[in-house]
Amino acid sequence: MLDLEIVLITGMSGSGKSVALRALEDAGYYCVDNLPPELLVSFVTLEHKHHGNRLAIAMDVRSATALPQVPQKLAQLQHQGCTVHSLFLDATTGTLVRRFSETRRRHPLFHGELNEGRRALVQVIELERELLAELREQAHVIDTSNIRASQLQGYIKGLISSAPDQLSLVFQSFAFKRGIPVDADFVFDVRMLPNPHYEADLRDLTGLDQPVVDFLDQQPDVALMRRHIEAFLTHWLEAMARNHRSYVTVAIGCTGGQHRSVYLVERLTETFRSQWSTLRRHRELDGR
Repeated sequence: MLDLEIVLITGMSGSGKSVALRALEDAGYYCVDNLPPELLVSFVTLEHKHHGNRLAIAMDVRSATALPQVPQKLAQLQHQGCTVHSLFLDATTGTLVRRFSETRRRHPLFHGELNEGRRALVQVIELERELLAELREQAHVIDTSNIRASQLQGYIKGLISSAPDQLSLVFQSFAFKRGIPVDADFVFDVRMLPNPHYEADLRDLTGLDQPVVDFLDQQPDVALMRRHIEAFLTHWLEAMARNHRSYVTVAIGCTGGQHRSVYLVERLTETFRSQWSTLRRHRELDGR
């Protein structure tokens, strides 16, 4: 039996896998990039003897023909006693196009000339999505479209510190004006709730500040929305845990991602942390 913790990082090219690996290396993991899937089991067995019990491995579309082998090999490692965290880094196509254009890097599936333009790059990105679809389906997805490298590093460290043997619940606030997170399992729109932005004394504060908390605590519709979300999650989380889900991301969105969504993420985290391993993120506030 292998008493070993493995973090598998996969995802779209340009989504931040190298940043994630650096975060894991800082956390004490032995990290390997672009490992061929055919070597996964034998490599893990060998490295367990030499580098302790924490291993992080990145795989990507450069091993496209062998990627279908990965789920079966991960199941084999789990049967041998390994704890496996599968993380998939994603971003919107527009974000990935911009990143490749800014860095002048070549996409690993792109074999033409760099000056062939945006349309050709979009086509290979969409092809990559198809090739990685199965891995994405079986992993916890992190949307890196609107976060900095330092935020991603913090998210990775938070995820790997959560209990490996139970479902982890991730609450995330966000601004609709900057797009819906592509990693969300559930999205709740709270833009219809009373907005502290229109209160002069509260406009520059956030849902973390007590005056905003006091204001929203007094709003009946806010309390009703909170109860509805709590009831929905309470009903379905047990079923998702029985279905062997490792992570569930619940995104709460308002107009600016500053007041209402932040407040509700904080309150929901308090409610569910006694039953589930619970993490919270504030996409817009964390990015300041």
